[in-house]
Amino acid sequence: MPELLVRNLEEETVERLKALARRHGRSLQGQVKAVLEEAASLSAGDVTALVAKWEGRFKGKRFGDSARLIRKDRER
Repeated sequence: MPELLVRNLEEETVERLKALARRHGRSLQGQVKAVLEEAASLSAGDVTALVAKWEGRFKGKRFGDSARLIRKDRER
């Protein structure tokens, strides 16, 4: 089976992948494999349909600026 090496990932990305792996009861390698396989299985049409679905759900809604909430959270 082919292997793939990904270099220079941000530490934050690796930590998020590790957290996902723990939640799904997988090794880091197993989680990365699952993420890549899922991403590669989507066609351009699938992605377009998914984006259209989410755009429809949020159409006409207005969202406030979250900067204040983010600053407050970072101060904790």
